[in-house]
Amino acid sequence: MDARITSPFGAFSTAREVAAGHDLRGNVAIVTGGATGIGIETARALAEAGADVVIAARKPDLAQAAIADIGRPAQGPGARFQMLDLSSLASVRDFAARWGAQPLHLLIHNAGVMACPLQRTTDGLEMQIGTNHFGHFLLGLLLAQALQAGAQGRGRPSRLVSLSSIGHRRSGIHWDDPNYLQRPYDKWEAYGQAKTANALFAVGYDRHYGAQGIRANAVMPGGIMTPLQRHLTHDEMVAMGWIDAATGKLRDGFKTPAQGASTSVWASLGTELEGVGGLYLEDCQQALPWTKASPWQGVLPHALDPDAAERLWALSLQTVGA
Repeated sequence: MDARITSPFGAFSTAREVAAGHDLRGNVAIVTGGATGIGIETARALAEAGADVVIAARKPDLAQAAIADIGRPAQGPGARFQMLDLSSLASVRDFAARWGAQPLHLLIHNAGVMACPLQRTTDGLEMQIGTNHFGHFLLGLLLAQALQAGAQGRGRPSRLVSLSSIGHRRSGIHWDDPNYLQRPYDKWEAYGQAKTANALFAVGYDRHYGAQGIRANAVMPGGIMTPLQRHLTHDEMVAMGWIDAATGKLRDGFKTPAQGASTSVWASLGTELEGVGGLYLEDCQQALPWTKASPWQGVLPHALDPDAAERLWALSLQTVGA
């Protein structure tokens, strides 16, 4: 790789520590899925730094509870809610229509579904790739004008952050049947495909919009116990080595939600990333290549392949009808 981009922060830095010293007054950020887990910690850190934070989520009660939890920061307007259901392309279009061309500076694709039983979105897409990728793809496409306006207004690029996962190692894109219409469904393969798509989306988005004032990077937040695991049983997590069967404790290396949000915040604010895009980031650094010796870290080539990113871009345009 070229000279690796690093930061003063590490795996267990918190989102607040990364945001410290940044003055985001006058900046607008959208955090999808910002009502729980690492989403609320991302929203909290940005709001406390002065940003006007929009929690885009599908459950108003959870969003309002998150807004109350974040509170009114000393500077900036804090957080507010807008309805968005990423499993419905109509909902995505409605969100974008309400937003219009209002300047936007940070778009953080945080929401996600993991290892659910076979389900389909309202548009007939497999739920994981439908929500994690295709819904976010359409959102990023429709808000590009707003992100461009944000970049022009402040004189430096806006940023899009796409949350991927080490789960991308489980699968590339199954081009002939990404929605499991013909082949047997495997929840972990489907998750891996969706997380590869999230990384490739950042590569493609940066290629298409980087010259227009929007830079995009993918983020691996790390292992964090959040509502993302709601489809997994305790026994499954023990079998995967996430939880020690004897003690019931999480394995070493798991992060708190505040620590898990740190790389998202660094991708949003880090001066080291000014003018840089198309990368896969983890632990507040540019990720190293994946190796068998360190299976829970790193990035595989298929998640950063520019040709695959363009192929996915074309497939996504066709799928969402854009």
